[in-house]
Order: sequence, then structure tokens, then C-alpha cells
Amino acid sequence: MSTADVRGRFIWHELLTTDTAAAAAFYPRVVPWRTQPSSMPGYTLWMAGQTQIGGLMAQPQEAGGPPPHWLIYVGTPSVDASCLQAQSLGARVLKAPADIPNVGRFAVLSDPQGATFALFTPGGGPPPGAEPPQGGFSWHELATTDVAGAVRFYGELFGWRRGRAHDMGAMGTYQIFELAGNQAGGMCNVQGPSIPPSWLSYVHVADSNRAVAAAKAAGGRLMHGPIEVPGGTWIALMMDPQGGAFAVQEAARPASQPRPATAASVPRPATAPKPALAPQPAAAPVKPAAPAAPRPAAARKPAKKAVRKAVKKAKKKVAGKRAAKRKTGGRKVVRKSARRSARRAAPKKRARGRRR
Repeated sequence: MSTADVRGRFIWHELLTTDTAAAAAFYPRVVPWRTQPSSMPGYTLWMAGQTQIGGLMAQPQEAGGPPPHWLIYVGTPSVDASCLQAQSLGARVLKAPADIPNVGRFAVLSDPQGATFALFTPGGGPPPGAEPPQGGFSWHELATTDVAGAVRFYGELFGWRRGRAHDMGAMGTYQIFELAGNQAGGMCNVQGPSIPPSWLSYVHVADSNRAVAAAKAAGGRLMHGPIEVPGGTWIALMMDPQGGAFAVQEAARPASQPRPATAASVPRPATAPKPALAPQPAAAPVKPAAPAAPRPAAARKPAKKAVRKAVKKAKKKVAGKRAAKRKTGGRKVVRKSARRSARRAAPKKRARGRRR
């Protein structure tokens, strides 16, 4: 592959940090990487499987220097010619072109808005393919103070073309840029006056939620996400324990394979309370018990009637006896009074008889 084919392609990624040992322990816990020593003293390689995808080195401890950060290397057929062109477009050279034995030639620059990047001309071996491997870098994003100006600058320097633009509301426009008809990355406004323009690199992972959990457990911080973005991919922005910003990207999954951590799958266990509706069977036996209660109550009604009839009969009997007693009592009184009057009248008759 000729050096002309590398123009505008993201070829290398390098972490400059204040603690290389801590970084070497952190990232393999979050993304599918491992470290490998290099032939250069003080330089460690990041490996994704058998592919070299980046490097790790100590950042010089300079007062007022940049914080730990990832540096992107963009391919060019000639580092020296691109340096001159970039300067004419308003860029500033931070490190003049230099050779890396058996590797290539590079230079470090700052774009017109202040974002740092590197130029690179490989000395041998093909650049990485268009499709990133698992653990490879899959997306690149520039946060800048002037999206339109950045599109013009990088377009002239690397041949990037303006792609689709996504309206993000108060956050402004997210501008896609393309290389050879393929989406290569995006540009957006910096979110805050204290945040300097910078490049952010995304690592391709199988599960963004798992990567976030691992980063937190290892001392990293979650800045944003995981969220689904246009195209169906899932992203999360994080910061390593030393302050280096990075992001992960999970490819969109087929509709038949829903993400385990989405809200759609979480409620499924939550629907388990349906068996908890088991009180319904418990309520069913109560229904027969309800009609059973009135039956004994209905049986009491005939009993009351019988009692009433018996009471009436008893009353009639008592009333009859009383009436009979009254009748017989009356007769006895009449007889007694008749006898008394007869007794009284008897002497009178006798007396009258004597007078004669």
C-alpha cells in the first residue's frame, strides 16, 4: 500500500500520562487490550489481539503542561509538506518533524482552535483496515470552538468532506465528516468555556455497560452515557484515574438480540409480580362462602313463623281458659247469690206462718 493511501486516515493512538503503570493496569480491565513492551525504551504497546493499535508513554512533568490525554496520529504522504500546509492554514507546530527508526516520521501540531493532533507517515507495513477489530478504535470526535472553521481546516489538510449534520438542540450541531465516502468521525462544539478543544477517541467494545462498570470498579469516572446515538450504536464517555478522557462504542445489535441492559429488558423480571397475583386463587373460595351465608339465615325465617304460630296458639289457649274461668266463675257467683237470697227469704216465710 502506497503512502498516498494513508492520507486522512487515523493510524495510531498514543496515551501520554503521569502514571504509566497505573494506566497499563486500568485499560485492560475496561477494554479488550493487553500491553506489550516495545523496542523503544520507556514505550509500551497497546495490543488488541495480535494487532498493535497504540502506545503508552510518560508525559513530561512540565508546569502548565497539558493534562494526561490521548494523541491521535493522522496519516499523510509527507509529514514535512503537511506541516507547512497546516501552518499556512493557521495551525501551530508543537514538535517539529522527526523520524522514529523503522517506524516512520511524525510531527505534533495544534489546529487553529487549539486541539492537538499528530501527523504521521508510516515507514513500513500497511495501515489498519477500514473495519476496526474488537478493541480497536472505531470513532474519532473533535470538540472545538468553531465547527465550520475546523471542517475547512481538516478538509484542506486531509481531504475530509462534510457529511450529515445532526441537530443536538442547545448543544449545537454534530457534524459528520467523511473520507472516501465513508464516515470517519464527527465534530461538535465544546460543552463549556473551561473545556479546551480536543480530540476524543472511541474504542470498539462488545458491551458498553460492562465497560462502564469495569471502569468505575478500577477507579475511572463516567462522564456521559451509555446512550444510544443515531445509527443504533451505544456510547459512553469516561475518564481514567489519571484524567485521560476516552470513550467506548458498542455496535448496533439486531432487533432479535436486544441489549441486556436496556430498559426494555429490565422490566421483564419486573413483570414477575404477576405470579404474585396468587391472591386471586385465594379470593375464589370466598365467593362460594358468600352465598352460603344467606342459607342459614333463610332457614331461620321458617323457624320464626313456627314460633309465632306456637305463641299464638298458646295465647289462644290461655285466653280460652281465662274466658272459661270467667264463665264458670260467673255461674258460681250467681248460684251463690241465689242461695244466699233464698236463705234470707226463708225466715221471713216462717215468721209469716207463725203470725197466722
